[in-house]
Amino acid sequence: MATLGYARVSTSQQQLDLQIKALISAGVKDHPDYLFTDKASGKNSEREGLKLLMIKAREGDHILVKKLDRLGRNTADMIEIIETLHQRGITVQFLDDGISTEGSMGKMVVTILAAVAQAERERILERTNEGRKDAISRGVKMGRKPSINHKTKLAIIKDIEEGIPKTKVAQRHGVSRQSLYKIINELSK
Repeated sequence: MATLGYARVSTSQQQLDLQIKALISAGVKDHPDYLFTDKASGKNSEREGLKLLMIKAREGDHILVKKLDRLGRNTADMIEIIETLHQRGITVQFLDDGISTEGSMGKMVVTILAAVAQAERERILERTNEGRKDAISRGVKMGRKPSINHKTKLAIIKDIEEGIPKTKVAQRHGVSRQSLYKIINELSK
């Protein structure tokens, strides 16, 4: 049973020192095998230090983190990490927040956090669907733009062969210049 620590700052300009000192004071050994760090945004789920921590941590280990927001990019992500560790028999303690997943109260905390994460996911989905319905009611077309049909492609080629400037051809047929050049390249093969 080891006490491991995790510290993260969002940018390379920020310092990990305060978090590391707090973790060491709380019982984490000042050694790379016990202390895992990242200088990366919480939005980045591919954080090397967190990945190593998840690999290194074993059943019975205890992970210390200075604050809740240092572990995950959002509530749902954080709870997924905590739940994964909990299922593996690994506890997590957030020093500044006074929260621990240890013991029967810890199980209750994990359950509450999981419920909050589920509610957050459902609210996000609900807002997304409401926004989508509102956009459709205002005439916004959803999904991928329709591909350009063969008749339009032939008309574009005809205009280009007549010497009409490509910008004008793109505007006339409602296509981007990138799409225009793609059509030219396709038909010239």
